[in-house]
Amino acid sequence: MTVRSRLRSFAGVSLALLTAASVSLPSGAAAAGPERTGHPSDGGLSAVIRYTEYGIPHIVGKDYANVGFGSGWAQANDQVCELAKGFVTLRGERSRHFGPEGKADHSLSDAGDNLSSDLFFRGINDARTVEKLLDRPAPAGPSHQAKELMRGWAAGYNAWLRQNRVTDPTCKGADWIRPVTALDVARRGYAITVLGGQGAVADSITGARPPSGPDASRPDASEPDASRPDASRPKSAPEPADPAQAAGALFSRRDAAMGSNAVAFSGSTTADGRGLLLGNPHYPWEGGRRFWQSQLTIPGELDVAGGSLLGLPMISIGHNAHTAWSHTVSTGVPLNMFELKTAPSDPYAYLVDGKPEKLTKREVSVTVRGKDGRLSRVSRTQWWTRYGPVVSGLGRGLPLPWTNTSLFALSDPNTANLRFTDTSLGLSKARGVRGVQDALRRTQGLPWVNTVAADSAGHSLYTQSQVLPRVTDELAGRCSTPMGRQTFQASGLAILDGSRGDCVPGSDADALQPGVFGPSAMPALVDAPYAENSNDSAWLANADRPLTGYPRIFGDTGTARSYRTRGAVEDVSATARRGRLTVDDLQKLQFSDRAPAGDLTAADAAKACVTLPGGRATGSDGTTVDVSAACGVLARWDRTTHTGSKGALLFDRFWRKFTATVPDDQQWRVPFSPASPVTTPNTLNTGADSFARSLADAVAELRAAGIPLDAPLGEHQFVIRGGKRIPVPGGSNALGVWNIVEARWNAAQGGYTEVGMGSSYIQAVGWDGSGCPVARTLLTYSQSSNTASPHFSDQTELFSQGRMVKGRFCEKDILASPGLKVVRVSER
Repeated sequence: MTVRSRLRSFAGVSLALLTAASVSLPSGAAAAGPERTGHPSDGGLSAVIRYTEYGIPHIVGKDYANVGFGSGWAQANDQVCELAKGFVTLRGERSRHFGPEGKADHSLSDAGDNLSSDLFFRGINDARTVEKLLDRPAPAGPSHQAKELMRGWAAGYNAWLRQNRVTDPTCKGADWIRPVTALDVARRGYAITVLGGQGAVADSITGARPPSGPDASRPDASEPDASRPDASRPKSAPEPADPAQAAGALFSRRDAAMGSNAVAFSGSTTADGRGLLLGNPHYPWEGGRRFWQSQLTIPGELDVAGGSLLGLPMISIGHNAHTAWSHTVSTGVPLNMFELKTAPSDPYAYLVDGKPEKLTKREVSVTVRGKDGRLSRVSRTQWWTRYGPVVSGLGRGLPLPWTNTSLFALSDPNTANLRFTDTSLGLSKARGVRGVQDALRRTQGLPWVNTVAADSAGHSLYTQSQVLPRVTDELAGRCSTPMGRQTFQASGLAILDGSRGDCVPGSDADALQPGVFGPSAMPALVDAPYAENSNDSAWLANADRPLTGYPRIFGDTGTARSYRTRGAVEDVSATARRGRLTVDDLQKLQFSDRAPAGDLTAADAAKACVTLPGGRATGSDGTTVDVSAACGVLARWDRTTHTGSKGALLFDRFWRKFTATVPDDQQWRVPFSPASPVTTPNTLNTGADSFARSLADAVAELRAAGIPLDAPLGEHQFVIRGGKRIPVPGGSNALGVWNIVEARWNAAQGGYTEVGMGSSYIQAVGWDGSGCPVARTLLTYSQSSNTASPHFSDQTELFSQGRMVKGRFCEKDILASPGLKVVRVSER
């Protein structure tokens, strides 16, 4: 059958399904059938949803609004509580429903509490920021197709609310579950876009206060609570003792739990000359920043499968018939700072080229529920400059005090970017790596990620195409403040002299917005045998073809790589050299669970353990601990984090303690060498005082918890779902494991008893010439967060076993699914 005839057949089947009556309802979708009411998104939209194994929906709509409708309906069916909580956050109503001091929704910002979150998002809404971006014509603003997807998604979500009862105990009967509009959907996309900029410093924006004047002294609604993190008086806030170290820690991806891995293999390494892609993003296992899996189809127009971030109407990471792509969190710093001089005669003005400019004062009010249940209004002032908001610092480690002579403003170019949906749509329709590059060039909507891709023609790609301030090394050298000279070299964070008009980042001719690098400036590697990224810079995307010569803001080169990058480069380069690769090899790579830190150090640790006098060591509390049994356990450990691995848990607890107390440059006998970046540093410094102490502490900790030193990892790294204990493979970023699992230690409950973050939507994709991609996928935490759903933990059990789901992309595979469920959903 030709490609054209397959398309005709597919279109016929899909259109027939669109006109069919409902065959059966998916599990958890009990229709209530109320009268149709006048909600914000009424419009007669509909879609057909085919559910295959593990509750994966294959959604068919006749156009963008209708396929968006199906996506909104199906997402609500699986994740209504998480979605609804997110919309409460975006409306700035968390303090009203959950109290001002409650923990904020960290899936949409890094605000410390509900009050700060509400002030941040109400400020965005009051300024009509997203509405203004929606009004911009494409390509600078979102396309008509993107807007239709948003409109349809909102309609689908609302239709589900009208037609179904919420059964999830997390939010059953909650009065904060409300219909949404397309604007709400756009606001969610915007919040995700600015997560690396304004969203990361929400507290600093809402808590910035002038050092003097009425707004700093009057004890009214503008005065911050003493319990708030940013409540200290700005004029007395200390400057960091070491700005370079603080900035380096703030922007380093080395110890970050949230990140990703991805590798593309070109046809020169594969069994059939076609490309292969393995994507392994590390994202939260709970909350609103989860992935959700689906296939979206508009016959003859769009056909793509993959994972979407909750609340987004388009596939974020996935594949189509020709191309597969994934993203990894990049090292590019997506913001920069300006230090401003205050005007001598006006504390609410700053100088640019010697001329005063007034600060813009924004009063933001939110409704707050008191402990007695009563509602009241709380107001705070936010201060803005021509560059962006005044901030009080970047995290706790880098305070930027607002004094009588100076203040700091944050510039985040992604606040002008509402193009992520268009970028995702462009990638979804790309017919190859060249199409991926074209989509990135046309839309320029990726805020803080790299892209790795492969195609059926055998091409591979890595590129750091993201919205990035156009801070060249020349600009930083000419305009950095004294603090900025330290932070830029250490981390890529530019702190520029805002009192000079010539210190504003320029624009590239091919950039869609001012002040950012254009596509031609982005690092890219095409058709290398492998292209890999594990959240280090572009430098070693392929160790044989290093990428250098890019401005410091993109990331560092010639410095030590993370254990995860080192291990990944070793493994994927060896895999590429072996050749004849298939999708089976990708799955084996994903679940190899090798711990590079263990390979580097466990043998040295075991040998040093044997030499300890009497097999004893002194712990941090001064207690002498018999560690002799640990020596053999470390020596016999297989250097993996499989669930059955004996010794992995002991090494993990030892390694965390050792690296937390020994500076990086004192952990090794052989230092880092730029000439050997994958193999150095090496040789554990067992002579460090902390070696024996860390080993003693780890042994004492496990024994106190009643955990044998050689206990299989899976007996003490697990999650409980429906009362069942499910062993979890993988290990922490500190161990360098590709299959990252950042679990929560609870010795009293038996070890690592819940996963906060780690491997999430995994995909292994290739092609065999049949016209249908060969794909295996896995959503590690499963499709639904509703404990009553049959898809609450079914894929989690597969993850425990190192298994994946067979991809069903083509019609014949979807229709052949055992237990296929088909439902037609509509507003009517």
